[in-house]
Amino acid sequence: MIRSKNIDWYRHLSFAAVGGFFAAYAVLLRMGVMANAQTLNLLELLISFLRCNWLTALMHVGALALYVLGTMSTVVLPHLFGWDMRRVCPLIDALCAVVLVFLPVDMPVMLSLYPIFFAMSVQWSSFTGAQDHISSTIFSTNNLRQFVDAWVQVHLNRDADHTPRMHLYGGTLLSFHGGAVAVCILWWLGLGHWT
Repeated sequence: MIRSKNIDWYRHLSFAAVGGFFAAYAVLLRMGVMANAQTLNLLELLISFLRCNWLTALMHVGALALYVLGTMSTVVLPHLFGWDMRRVCPLIDALCAVVLVFLPVDMPVMLSLYPIFFAMSVQWSSFTGAQDHISSTIFSTNNLRQFVDAWVQVHLNRDADHTPRMHLYGGTLLSFHGGAVAVCILWWLGLGHWT
């Protein structure tokens, strides 16, 4: 039992680093767009629709469709083929990372982020948490909220029962941002300077 609990923990932290890597890639190399989730995409879809910018709206619909397709695949594939999506997800992430390498720098930003929209939806649906806590491996907002809440419980309210939760969410934040730092370092090494 302890061994599987540790595997769950390390797997979660590893995929949080992957989530941070994809997030920083999208923000740093694709004009500041966060492609790991749908909040910004849905808002931009609505704004594009209201402005009658049909081509841009259509690209946002495509991103939404890929995100939905990725989420659906985590339910359909195990049902049809018995696949363990925690084993399939790393292959999808790797394939999408390879696709990103071959996309032209000057292509429309939304289209260039399609692989991330798909991969991160699969990852978010496949790795929903660890140690009996729901925790995202693809973005930080709830992880930060949970970490701060647990930290206050442990350090200000003197309630040590929240220590495992504080470690999980704090570790997830560190792993996610460690993946983001890796992209920044690789970018810096590749370009030789910060702009």
